[in-house]
Amino acid sequence: MKIVEHELSSAVQRQSPNFDERPDENIDLIVIHNISLPAGHFGTRFIPQLFCNELEPADHSDFSDLADLRVSSHLLITRDGGVIQFVPFNKRAWHAGESSYQGRMHCNDFSIGIELEGTDESGYTERQYRNLAAICHLLCSFYGIPLEHLAGHSEIAAGRKTDPGPSFDWSVLRQSIFSITAR
Repeated sequence: MKIVEHELSSAVQRQSPNFDERPDENIDLIVIHNISLPAGHFGTRFIPQLFCNELEPADHSDFSDLADLRVSSHLLITRDGGVIQFVPFNKRAWHAGESSYQGRMHCNDFSIGIELEGTDESGYTERQYRNLAAICHLLCSFYGIPLEHLAGHSEIAAGRKTDPGPSFDWSVLRQSIFSITAR
């Protein structure tokens, strides 16, 4: 796994139109999210469709509120550990919305967003944790992001967002990253 021209070499590349240029800020944060479409359903084609503005609201009753939504994330890690990249890391993906981290507003400006296929309560798979740890380690090394600058969407948008939720085990992620670092 390598980063080549701001793309993860092992990821399936799927271009989202929902990004723009970053302002003159260094990448300094990794934000962990979760998503499932429809809610609680895994392995569907709908998440990539949402991030690429291809989602048909008529495909499911849960999608009516998503019709005009323009969002993206840099990466999606599926339940089986597969990785899809939608936005190059040097571009600003639209994943965090109104947000703040350590007093800095507009987290999209300086963060990389990683979606895990899941829900707040579903838990996450061992493959997701393993790939997330390897990717976080690589991103921190490549972009000089401090290892402690990992946050949940709930942390940067408190009161507005709850993901990755109480089922996300931060200690598993941090231990996995540190074990990679120690090698």
